[in-house]
Order: sequence, then structure tokens, then C-alpha cells
Amino acid sequence: MAGTSYKGTVIEDVDHFLKSDGLDSAREKEIGQHIGYRYDVNLVPDYDRLTPFLKQYMEHMGWDDLNWLEDVHMGYEEGHPAVFDRNINGWVRVPDTIELPDNQQDRDMIARELLIKFQMSPNHPLVQLRQAYMKF
Repeated sequence: MAGTSYKGTVIEDVDHFLKSDGLDSAREKEIGQHIGYRYDVNLVPDYDRLTPFLKQYMEHMGWDDLNWLEDVHMGYEEGHPAVFDRNINGWVRVPDTIELPDNQQDRDMIARELLIKFQMSPNHPLVQLRQAYMKF
């Protein structure tokens, strides 16, 4: 499983940091906080958790990974689930009709899917900018 180890520690449970305080190393226990940069951030955590859309997207694009989405996570804007779109420097809220799972990794996969769908949408602000300012 991708993204399951860091600095010599192997994580067997994908919900490890949800079920524990996440303080595994002596240094983390000493300072009282998790050191996040120790992860291999080039890997999406678990490809078994990919949504059907993301699997089809990867096949269509001919990609072996989604490493450009590794730091996309489900967040919250004003108490509502949302994903941050760097292209518009703003939050995109998750529609209320979408049932979110309890597992954070599954939520992150949904966030990645929603971000891709929004960026491909004709409603994305960059589409409007392109139409307004393109030269040719």
C-alpha cells in the first residue's frame, strides 16, 4: 500500500492517525506534536480507496499515479465540507447531496474527485477568464 511508511515506521492501519494521537517517534512525544513532513508526500495514501471516477481518469490520462493530488484533502469552510482550489485561491464547497464517509482517506479521495470535476467544469472561473481575455 502506497504511503504507509515514513522514517522507518510502518503504518499498518490507514486510520492510524485518526485512532491515536499520532505521536510515534521519541521526538514527536518530546515536543507533543506530529511531524508531518516525514511522510512520503509523493504518494497518494491508498490506491484501493480510489473512487471509480479517479480510476477511470487515471486510465484515460495514461497515468500510474495521482501524485499531483497528494496534498489535496477535505477541509472545511465556515463549517461546511470543502476542498481548496489553488487555481482560484478559494474553497469549493461539497454539495449537501453527497454523503461523506467517516474515514478521512475516503473523504480525501472524494475531495480529489470533486476538485478535478470542478476544474473541468465550464463553471470554473478560469474558463470565464480565458473566454474574456484570450487573444486568439
